[in-house]
Amino acid sequence: MENDLINDGTFKYIEVGEGKPIIILHGLMGGLSNFQGVSSHFPPKGYKVLIPELPLYAMPMLKTTVKNFAKYLKKFIDHKKLDDVILLGNSLGGHIGLLYVKMYPEKVKALVITGSSGLYESAMGDGYPKRGDYEFIKKKAQDVFYDPEIATKEIVDEVFATVNDRVKLVKTLAIAKSAIRHNMAQDLPKMKTPTCIIWGKNDSVTPPDVAELFDELLPNSDLFWIDKCGHAPMMEHPNEFNAILDAWLEKNKY
Repeated sequence: MENDLINDGTFKYIEVGEGKPIIILHGLMGGLSNFQGVSSHFPPKGYKVLIPELPLYAMPMLKTTVKNFAKYLKKFIDHKKLDDVILLGNSLGGHIGLLYVKMYPEKVKALVITGSSGLYESAMGDGYPKRGDYEFIKKKAQDVFYDPEIATKEIVDEVFATVNDRVKLVKTLAIAKSAIRHNMAQDLPKMKTPTCIIWGKNDSVTPPDVAELFDELLPNSDLFWIDKCGHAPMMEHPNEFNAILDAWLEKNKY
């Protein structure tokens, strides 16, 4: 999928299909290809799927915050002249989506979050990454999924390269601290945007009670579970994830 990356000088993104815009927000260690299932399923159903590459490591250190990523998303949406967007975010991407909805609710038709940070302090993973220890990184990557086999060598190598790049590691920790500071428990009850919460029953990064708390605090939300599933349902069970989201979008006529 990365081969299809559009680089227009200001933004890098993948764009597939025509129709109602679904903007996908990836997580801290999540590549754009994590959403292959979503980006192939929804365009034939009348949606334009856009996956911007978030500038996680490109912003100056002091601007490396969840709030600035939400502002970056606004620039992207303005650049593409989009309205009534559906935001879909996993992990940190869900947190960015939530903050964007808080800041610019008039731009968003619906929000979809899965394994999202924003409520839970260990949402970025417990324990800071250890540089140089491949087996430790491999175990951490496997722990993200219910089925450790999903953590392919390619995924582990990518995470290993990130934590062994000093600048990227420092920024990763800065983002993690920013996510903890931006706890949204006080904001959620005021956010009326329709929200679809899809969660892995076996998520050890953001455990199931986090999903229940999101559902309790958000005034207009629906919660769906995927069994035998960890922190990235759209990767581990793409067909089930798409079926849940499809039915929810159809029921609400989005």
